[in-house]
Amino acid sequence: MSKAGALDLASGVGGKIEKDDVLSAVDKYEKYHVHYGGDEKDRKENYTDMVNKYYDLVTSFYEFGWGESFHFAPRWKGESLPESIKRHEHFLALQLGLKPGQKVLDVGCGIGGPLREIARFSSTSVTGLNNNEYQISRGKVLNRVAGVEQTCDFIKADFMKMPFPDNSFDAVYAIEATCHAPDAYGCYSEIYRVLKPGQCFAAYEWCMTDAFDPKNKEHQKIKAEIEIGDGLPDIRLTRQCLEALKKAGFDVVWEKDLAADSPIPWYLPLDKNHFSLSSFRLTAVGRFFTRNMVKVLEYVGLAPNGSQRVQDFLEKAAEGLVEGGRKEIFTPLYFFVARKPNGQTQ
Repeated sequence: MSKAGALDLASGVGGKIEKDDVLSAVDKYEKYHVHYGGDEKDRKENYTDMVNKYYDLVTSFYEFGWGESFHFAPRWKGESLPESIKRHEHFLALQLGLKPGQKVLDVGCGIGGPLREIARFSSTSVTGLNNNEYQISRGKVLNRVAGVEQTCDFIKADFMKMPFPDNSFDAVYAIEATCHAPDAYGCYSEIYRVLKPGQCFAAYEWCMTDAFDPKNKEHQKIKAEIEIGDGLPDIRLTRQCLEALKKAGFDVVWEKDLAADSPIPWYLPLDKNHFSLSSFRLTAVGRFFTRNMVKVLEYVGLAPNGSQRVQDFLEKAAEGLVEGGRKEIFTPLYFFVARKPNGQTQ
């Protein structure tokens, strides 16, 4: 796990954005979202700018709170959050049937925590696809620290326009990433194109469930909080992901919302009523300390102006995620394995 501390958090806010421009970037990012008058059409049309601003602004907060892997996981009783995250990544590798020496693509790889874990677990070579320069530069540093720079690398590109030839990879996966795409079919079609025939694509998707009622104002509020706090142009229903997979040409091997059977609620680390030493920074007490630390760091000039605003919309996301999980209208653990049929090249 990453050892990012307070000064790492402060120096990282804004990513590749000039520190004097962080506040205006926060303004522009917020205005894409419903809480500030934005709409879905604008978010989808400008998703590259929106998502890049989001990850420049939040990556150091994520690393401070989550470590190197920015995702949730189904969790067993007696299992810590870091343990469940590693098991979650190993489970994905096993479902793909990864074999030593294979070439694997991680779509929307963040700073590469899952990429490094899966590469070491399966003895494969993993390429991380990411359109955010700051996350890539951070990931390369962590690759060198982990000693995996010979088998793990990053490519800067949009996952709606992948710079790879057809049939390039033995397997493709995405962990809570393709939900950032404005169009599921377009993203899945690109994945289909670069995957070798007969091979598999597996993903954990952030989705609204069938319990979501688009006419319910409370449901709408929860959805909007998750979108602003997690850089999403829209959140699709699970069945829309399935439809897009099939339309792209995939055969769906199996699919399931893994949140439904998780012995411990996936959102527990963010629940204000929960306390844990193993994930202290994510708890209400930990977030209180982080919020006040960021306030001080911004006041003394170590963190750029706007840092507190980033913390605020991340707090909104935490509230939306917990409520969405409790009401079972949202899941970050919709899992599927899909195969590209043999003989299909595009």
